[in-house]
Amino acid sequence: MKILLVDDDPRLRDLVGLALERAGYQVVTASDGQIALVHAKRETPDLIVLDIGLPELDGFDVCRRIRAQSDVPILFLTARDDEIDRVLGLELGADDYVTKPFSPRELVARVRAILKRTTGPRAASILTHGGISLDTTAQRCRFGNNDIPLTATEFSLLAALVDRPTQVHSRAQLVRSIWGARSQVSDRTLDSHLRNLRSKLTHAGWADAIETVHGVGVRMQDLPHER
Repeated sequence: MKILLVDDDPRLRDLVGLALERAGYQVVTASDGQIALVHAKRETPDLIVLDIGLPELDGFDVCRRIRAQSDVPILFLTARDDEIDRVLGLELGADDYVTKPFSPRELVARVRAILKRTTGPRAASILTHGGISLDTTAQRCRFGNNDIPLTATEFSLLAALVDRPTQVHSRAQLVRSIWGARSQVSDRTLDSHLRNLRSKLTHAGWADAIETVHGVGVRMQDLPHER
């Protein structure tokens, strides 16, 4: 599998690139946002590791432009220990983030976790609920006659909810299901993905598709005519 690594620090690129190559990945590197956009289109990577603090065209702008054309998984690198930056990154369509300084082993583990849920082998399956249809093989989501563009993480989150639509899923259950039992993903990160997912479902024509059961978790609503 091919990873696009984008960071303006050559020492970090060398260190992380070596760790990814030792883990069995092919690595393409970019030192700035413009080069990253060229590689993202030409190399068609399976995942992008993207630094936020790039000169001129920063990681947020790069993410916006990539997301306009592709749903490739994106893992943000950030030196800013600020929840606002993290949430903004996730709202733009990133799948996860790692805060600097980090160990190469941690980053490789995050990359593996993302690729496992986005490109791992899947049995052919169609999940449906309330007009939503999820093709878990093609990673395609439809509501009625319209396609809903979802990131890999948003798709996994919706699939977990649609698979058991009447069950109230706790935040801990969803984090384990999507990121794994050892994940350090915060509630804030999960809430950001849920907010994005709700927004896309609302835009597609189903407002309030995901119900919050206060103090417990979330579950799928029924369409009004199904109640």
